[in-house]
Amino acid sequence: MTSSDFDQFRPPRPERRRGGKGKRRGGRGRGGDDLMVPQAQVEHLDSRGYYGHPVVKAPPWEKEIAAYLVLGGIAGGSGVLAAGAQLTGRMRLRRNARLAGLGAAGAGALALVADLGRPERFLHMMRTFKVTSPMSVGSWILMGYSGMIGVAAAGEVDRLLGERLPLGPLRPVLRAVEAPAGLGGAVFGAPLAAYTAILLGDTAMPTWHDMHRDLPFVFVSSASLAAGGLALVTTPAAEAGPARNLAVLGVIGDVAATRIMESRMDPVAVEPLHDGLPGTLMRWAEGLAVVGGLGALVSGGRAGRRNRLIAALSGATLVAASTCTRFGVFHAGMNSAQDPRYTIEPQKRRLAERRAAGIIDDSITGL
Repeated sequence: MTSSDFDQFRPPRPERRRGGKGKRRGGRGRGGDDLMVPQAQVEHLDSRGYYGHPVVKAPPWEKEIAAYLVLGGIAGGSGVLAAGAQLTGRMRLRRNARLAGLGAAGAGALALVADLGRPERFLHMMRTFKVTSPMSVGSWILMGYSGMIGVAAAGEVDRLLGERLPLGPLRPVLRAVEAPAGLGGAVFGAPLAAYTAILLGDTAMPTWHDMHRDLPFVFVSSASLAAGGLALVTTPAAEAGPARNLAVLGVIGDVAATRIMESRMDPVAVEPLHDGLPGTLMRWAEGLAVVGGLGALVSGGRAGRRNRLIAALSGATLVAASTCTRFGVFHAGMNSAQDPRYTIEPQKRRLAERRAAGIIDDSITGL
């Protein structure tokens, strides 16, 4: 007889009894009592899952993926901000946003590789392009953004070093392609800030799946306030006007989109966003966003221009708010996979709604 790691999940089997003619009672034949699931558990299967175990399996993602969600948002928002600074002639804001975008994209790629375990696994993801896979599309978005922002940032670094990079005859080429690459960073930056929301919503995790309609708006707003906040930390107030405006608009969008998202979610599927660590992170995220947004507004006045500390503290607060939002969403989705209730009760409610609407002849309601 062989054993398996899954033997611990098997239900206890009643003792077999043998009659005088070798007949067994309690088998799986007609009249047998050897049920795979006891009747008491069958009656409560719809609320407890299979022997109390999760109905869906959570992805094997660790904190590195949560960090990638944060860094991807900062990178994408910084790419868009850098392009705006490029078009309006704000050279220091352009430089700082480009360098921030490249740094965040590089750190995010390292976090992604750390979660994959081996660097070559990331390269394997680039062998194909599958438009129906958010992960495949997102990998190519990250590569496209990194290439564009990398070229633009290389030009900034070369100027910072007094044109001492060993470029030789490639320097005129770099100068020629730098501006188009900066605009290309914005083209890839916007989807980079949003695609991770689509990736989460495309999974079977109850909370992530239920927020799939509104989570992209939350993540784009979160990326905007984070990128604007980081620019407030690194850029003098005289050129930080667009960063300040982006941060304030991001705060308004983040708070509004999060509230709307929660109001549109199933009352059971939204619970992980309010309980435990995710609930604490989401509450901190809203509070920090409001405080940072107010600080950004104050930093735009005369007192703020004289005191760089106000802008820097406000910017750091906004980056912390974005971090709390994305870590809160990440942990809420992972937690929702642990309790069968978050999967089964929304399914039963959707089934009842379809039947009440008269949909009774499809593969879902016809069962």
